[in-house]
Amino acid sequence: MSTSLERYTDRFEQYADRYPHVIDVVLVLSLMGCAALGSNLTLPGADPPDQDRTATALMGVSCLALLKYRSHPRTAVVVTAVCTVIAISLGYLLTPLLLGPVMAALYWLATLTDRKTTRVFGVTSMAALMVASAVSDSMDSLSLVLRTIGPFFWLLLPLAAGNMTRLRRAYLASVQARAEHAERTREEEARLRVTEERMRIARELHDVVAHHMALANAQAGTAAHLALTSPQQTKKILTDLTGTTSSALRELKATLGLLRRCDDPASASLEPSPGLARLPELVSACASAGLAVTVSTTGEPRPLSPGVDLTAFRIVQEALTNVSKHAAVDSAQVRLAYSGSRLLITVSNDGPDTDGTADAADAADAAKAVPGRGFGVMGMRERARTIGGELCAGPRPEGGFEVTTALPLQPSASEASEAPEAPEASEAAEASVGATDAPAGGEKS
Repeated sequence: MSTSLERYTDRFEQYADRYPHVIDVVLVLSLMGCAALGSNLTLPGADPPDQDRTATALMGVSCLALLKYRSHPRTAVVVTAVCTVIAISLGYLLTPLLLGPVMAALYWLATLTDRKTTRVFGVTSMAALMVASAVSDSMDSLSLVLRTIGPFFWLLLPLAAGNMTRLRRAYLASVQARAEHAERTREEEARLRVTEERMRIARELHDVVAHHMALANAQAGTAAHLALTSPQQTKKILTDLTGTTSSALRELKATLGLLRRCDDPASASLEPSPGLARLPELVSACASAGLAVTVSTTGEPRPLSPGVDLTAFRIVQEALTNVSKHAAVDSAQVRLAYSGSRLLITVSNDGPDTDGTADAADAADAAKAVPGRGFGVMGMRERARTIGGELCAGPRPEGGFEVTTALPLQPSASEASEAPEAPEASEAAEASVGATDAPAGGEKS
């Protein structure tokens, strides 16, 4: 039974929204009939007034004014109240049927206008009708209290019902607005997460592919140069080249495996993320490509969180890759300094100084991240900022290029909370495209 009633109610609301004027006409005709019936009611033993046509005309005007309640609710209240006061003054008995038009006007006034307007027009109409009822001759047999308290409560009902309807509509509108805002927020957050994940994957693939391909290219070039003069050294370099390409394939497979990984705990575990523990392997690979790397450590080494460890390794890897690709030098220095709660990393080389104008042009290109240009310095800076660190890259006064970064030994709580799944997840990018200093001496990847 309840389901059937709700179904019919929904159908009526849909019809009312589609044809509002039809509903208004039907309602006005109903109120006109009620008012006409109420004008014929009298107290027991009393005769009805003789002005039947006058009452009909007054009630007709009163009901016709209700047709404009949507656009002019205040006018509808004034007209219906005036017509009702005139009818009472002519001797008609004040009944709820006679009050039907003014009650409907007060309900729509409370529904469509603000609280202040409802209070002003409602109190004025109630006072006018109560005074008219008190001085009317049609209710002389009743006490003054009964003649005034009846209109008061009858007119108070539509005001209260209208206020409740207005508050309910406001509540439903606010709930709908919050739901729409939450939906937009979820969509924006999803788009942001997709963008961050794309940037993280791009950085990881750049570090893996660019580093190993640069080393493989350098090793292949060195082997071709020494093929005739030093066969033994050429054989060793080619052996190292095989290891370089194998390492590239392993890291690429691990990165792609991270993308394909499901949440099944029984799934095969992936290779651990690289960290500073693999720094000797990186130094050995650079040496086979003709770049001698010196590593020095100051301070007492302390354990790093997985995200910081991975970021430190990737920054050193990218900096050395840039040296091997672009700097005309055969040596580089890596300094690790554990100071307080931060790890200071410096990667430098002693390459020749270059013209500052060219450096500025390269810096502008790197800042704009034009396709085909380098993303190395920008990627290193983004990695450092993601875990709360800082990075500075630029030419040295005495010549060459230097990359300096300061990383916290433990990431801040905000960065740690954003990476619940894997060490790599702590690298979610901040979409930072701040100006980056392109490497002087040609250091750019």
